[in-house]
Amino acid sequence: MEPVVILSRQEQEYLLCAIESGLRVASQRQLFLWAQGQVQALLPHRVLVGLELGPGGTPARLECVHGTVLAPAAQRALTDGRDGLALRIARQCVQGGRLPVLADFGMAARQPLEGLREEMKRIGFDSVLVHGTGPTSAGASVFVLFGLAPRPNARHAYFLELLLPCLHLALGRLPPRRAAAGGTPVRPLSAREAEIVGWLRAGKSNDEMGRILGISALTVKNHLQRIYRTLGVSNRAHALARCMELRLLEEGSAAAACQDCGASAAARRMAS
Repeated sequence: MEPVVILSRQEQEYLLCAIESGLRVASQRQLFLWAQGQVQALLPHRVLVGLELGPGGTPARLECVHGTVLAPAAQRALTDGRDGLALRIARQCVQGGRLPVLADFGMAARQPLEGLREEMKRIGFDSVLVHGTGPTSAGASVFVLFGLAPRPNARHAYFLELLLPCLHLALGRLPPRRAAAGGTPVRPLSAREAEIVGWLRAGKSNDEMGRILGISALTVKNHLQRIYRTLGVSNRAHALARCMELRLLEEGSAAAACQDCGASAAARRMAS
C-alpha cells in the first residue's frame, strides 16, 4: 500500500502558485524562471532535464535547466542527445513502465537504477527523481531531476506527480530552439563578461565577484550593465534566463570561464 501524503497549508500554497505560474510558461526564459522559482519551492533540485520522446524512444526535444554552473563535461554527460544519462534514464523508466522512480544513492541500500550509481557519483549527483506521461500515441514526455535536497522521499515523488501536467504542457509550448524569441545578442560576450555571468549563475554578489576577480564591486556593476544591454534584459534573473535560452553557458563558454577564473584570480593575487 502506497503511503498517504498529506500536504501542509504552506505546501498547498506553493503547489497552487506553481500550477498558476506554469500555465504561463511558453519560452525557455519563462521555463528557467519557473523551474528555479516556484518549482524549486516544492522540489529543491540542482538540475531538471525535460525530454520529449518519439514513439520509438527517439528524443524529439531535450531541455536542461539548472541554477548552478555545470562543468562542460558534466553537461555533456547529462544531456547528450544520443547516449546522455538523462536520456538513458528516461528510456529505461518509460520502457520498463516504472514511473515515478526515485533513487537515493546516498543510501547504502540497493536503489532503483542501481546500475547507474557509480556514473551518477562521477558526475556529482547522489539522487534522481523521474516521472513522465508514459508511452502515448505521440510518444512520451519525461522529467528527470538530479540532486534533490534534502534527502529525497515519497513526498518529492508526489509533488512531481502533481506538477507533471504543468511540466508536460510547458515543455510542449516551447518554441523550437532555432526560433527562440529575441534572436542572437548584438555582440558576443567578452571573456570578462563570461566570467561575470558564470559567477552570477553561481549566486555570487557584486562584492563577492569583485573579490574573486580582483576588481571593484562598481566595476562588476558596470560589466553587468553592459551584459544587460547586450542581451536585451533588465536584471540578473533575466540575464541568466537569456543565457540559458541562447545556450551561452554551454560547451565551454561561461561555464568554462567560471572554472578557470578562480585560478586566474589566485594567480593575480600571488603576482601582487
